Amino acid sequence: MQAAIDEARKGRATGGIPIGAVLVHDGEIIGRGHNRRVQMGSAIRHGETDALENAGRLPASVYRDSVMYTTLSPCAMCTGAILLYGIGEVVVGENRTFMGEEALLAERGVRVTVLDDETCVAMMEEFIAAEPDLWNEDIGEE
Repeated sequence: MQAAIDEARKGRATGGIPIGAVLVHDGEIIGRGHNRRVQMGSAIRHGETDALENAGRLPASVYRDSVMYTTLSPCAMCTGAILLYGIGEVVVGENRTFMGEEALLAERGVRVTVLDDETCVAMMEEFIAAEPDLWNEDIGEE
């Protein structure tokens, strides 16, 4: 999870939203990323999708045996990507500031663990307080 937190901090330091993710296979990080919607002018570059993009094209068996670590509960879009690629486990830093589609992941057989990590909570609380308009844009709210 520390690598995902480091990614989140990198995103915030470059003017973005502090959400980070890493994809781990056999104990090794094979993809890392952070929310880069602001930096790239992207509609879809969330932490999880950035980590997947940076992992590159991989055999289905690698995704199936991988774990996605993410600092924040995955939104519907990121949940869809996790399901599409058959990632079998997701470790979530926190879901207090945003509850994503954890129930759907679990319903579809993905093992979901929520750490309720205070560092992840504090990063998001500070960001939401400082940039509520940007946060609402990221989650599709007015």
